[in-house]
Amino acid sequence: MARQKGLIKLDGTIGGITFYKTQDGYLAREKGGVDADRIANDPNFQRTRENGAEFGRAGKAGKLLRNSLRVLLQNASDRRMVSRLTSTMVKVIQADATNTRGERNVIDGEAELLTGFEFNANGKLGNTIYAPYSSAIDRVAGTLEVSIPSFKPAQMIAAPGGATHFKFVSGGAEVDFENETFTVDLQESAVLPWTNPPAAAVTLTNTVTANSTHPLFLVFGIEFYQEVNGEMYPLKNGAHNALSIVAVSGL
Repeated sequence: MARQKGLIKLDGTIGGITFYKTQDGYLAREKGGVDADRIANDPNFQRTRENGAEFGRAGKAGKLLRNSLRVLLQNASDRRMVSRLTSTMVKVIQADATNTRGERNVIDGEAELLTGFEFNANGKLGNTIYAPYSSAIDRVAGTLEVSIPSFKPAQMIAAPGGATHFKFVSGGAEVDFENETFTVDLQESAVLPWTNPPAAAVTLTNTVTANSTHPLFLVFGIEFYQEVNGEMYPLKNGAHNALSIVAVSGL
């Protein structure tokens, strides 16, 4: 793979060289590869087919989880989030010790490996919220909760330049990967000033199906605002907002 330079950027195939545009700029590579029919039928490509099946399964599972949290992700995600989530989902599937290679899946894998996943690499939760908080999932009651004791925002929140206010957000998602459905409950705190006086304790409780038989995911994050003439405006289109999976309850 080579990077295109110069004023004129090409897109297409010329003389066996394919030119294309990516998020990293304009690239070029030699056209090639193995025939698709051979990959699908040749015994020598059995591992390739198995890997492909599991990668596709990981991509579908990642998309379902993203869809369940779509409202929050519109305000906190980076451009490589999809590929990073798919990569982590592959690890979840590979942890399946029940099924054979190529048949492994998220349900029999280790969904807990998603704990700590950051949806916005440019605004990580651990580098933004220094106030202590706790998270808990009660599968029997169907509640997913985040609690933040009283704290001083200016000392415990690393706000980006221009921010005057913030709010906490959380989401509880019950995801049925087999039937490709989900139940989600989103909660948020009041918009709070980024000042020195202590902020009151905050508890966000998300409710899904009690006694659920599906994996449960709890996400927690923060969104920043700037007050102008009494109006609150989202800061820089969410570039510094943080959102992370803080707890997972698999099966």
